[in-house]
Amino acid sequence: MYTKTRRHPLSPIIVNLVYAILGGTITLVFMWLGYFVIDKFTPFDMAQELASGNRAVGSMVMGMFIGIGVAMGLVIGLSLN
Repeated sequence: MYTKTRRHPLSPIIVNLVYAILGGTITLVFMWLGYFVIDKFTPFDMAQELASGNRAVGSMVMGMFIGIGVAMGLVIGLSLN
């Protein structure tokens, strides 16, 4: 006679926590990578311009981070379905 072994599924709270941690980590990596790539293509040093208070560069970086964050949020959110 064979007996069934019942596997306990992971709690949805734990699964969502893991997705949130992984999603946040991936998003931060892509934001860093995006900043690094854009900094290499611009003819000025973005860190130096930000330190000197250049609002135009600050707005550009803000828009870049928001765009990457929204795109990664959509990718991660749609992968949960």
